[in-house]
Amino acid sequence: MIAEALAVYIHWPFCRSKCPYCDFNSHVRDGVDEARWTRALMQDLQHQAELTAGRAVGSVFFGGGTPSLMPPATVGKLLDEVRSHWAVLPDVEITIEANPNSAEADRFRAFAAAGANRLSLGVQALDPAALRLLGRAHDREEAIAAIEHARTTFPRFSFDLIYARPGQSVAAWRRELGEAVALVGEHLSLYQLTIEPGTAFATLARRGELALPEEDSTAALFEMTQERLAAAGLPAYEISNHARPGAECRHNLAYWRYQDYTGIGPGAHGRLTLGGTKYATRQYRLPEKWLAAVETNGTGIEETAAIERETAIEEMLMMGLRLVEGVSRAKLEWAAGCEAETLLGSNLAPLIEGGFLTLDAERLVPTPAGRQRLNAVLATLLG
Repeated sequence: MIAEALAVYIHWPFCRSKCPYCDFNSHVRDGVDEARWTRALMQDLQHQAELTAGRAVGSVFFGGGTPSLMPPATVGKLLDEVRSHWAVLPDVEITIEANPNSAEADRFRAFAAAGANRLSLGVQALDPAALRLLGRAHDREEAIAAIEHARTTFPRFSFDLIYARPGQSVAAWRRELGEAVALVGEHLSLYQLTIEPGTAFATLARRGELALPEEDSTAALFEMTQERLAAAGLPAYEISNHARPGAECRHNLAYWRYQDYTGIGPGAHGRLTLGGTKYATRQYRLPEKWLAAVETNGTGIEETAAIERETAIEEMLMMGLRLVEGVSRAKLEWAAGCEAETLLGSNLAPLIEGGFLTLDAERLVPTPAGRQRLNAVLATLLG
């Protein structure tokens, strides 16, 4: 198959504080040697570029952690490094994640000047009580001000909200969602709160001090969200992501479409096709261990492993069925070496008959009911 554009992910693992719901690879440190970290990220990027020579880059994503804590000059240097090693598409998407507190918002223009052309804001809530529950360092007014600042600074911006919070009613979420629609640009990410192992919320839940809405309530919240955003011209293109047509996050689409991406920085993962074989790469997770590995070996990659056909198919389905567009039949059958009906066997028919999936000559697609119950659909499909 023709090589698709490469997506480049760069991870900055540091945060000012750890949110109680977060299980990302983020760490709080008293101090960070920014010059040392800049050198290490550039060195790791150079190593990854050697693995993928001749590819064209379609997107760069600075994630975290809190990458807006990076010096803007570091962002500029890394983007210069990207351009020096790869061909970069003219419409390359360059996203940086940021928190909406005032100190970080003051740096938006510097990040835009460094080359970022898309901002992703971690607002998480517009309700003051919910912001406190979620452990956010900003207040409602800062969030709204940061959204407006993003609107005037970047060609494209998005912000995140978390719903299905403890005690949240459909009426309360409808009001908050209405505020979000009034503030939104062309993209909005809406995530249901989940209790992840190892988080502060997991400890509270275990003690019986935190409870999420019941399944019926969560389903009602999800359905209302889909209807409200579709009516506002921001239909879902992925389970948790909504955009006006053409404004989808191209970098994240690379993940969901099972395209190649390279992961740079602590804990970052990659999927790279090298010599006709798809490989999974994984970097050292702990920042200090990653840094030592880069300075000793020239890269922080801890493991590179060829992905077996069965695993590749499973990953393709798990990622692709999150999308409204579903999975390309041609790509799935190319990976499998057989027709989709043969690959999925007797597991497929009940899901089609039950109204959870459709399969035609072009794509395997989850229905709205299928996306809402994706974990169960995947369990049946891959069982």
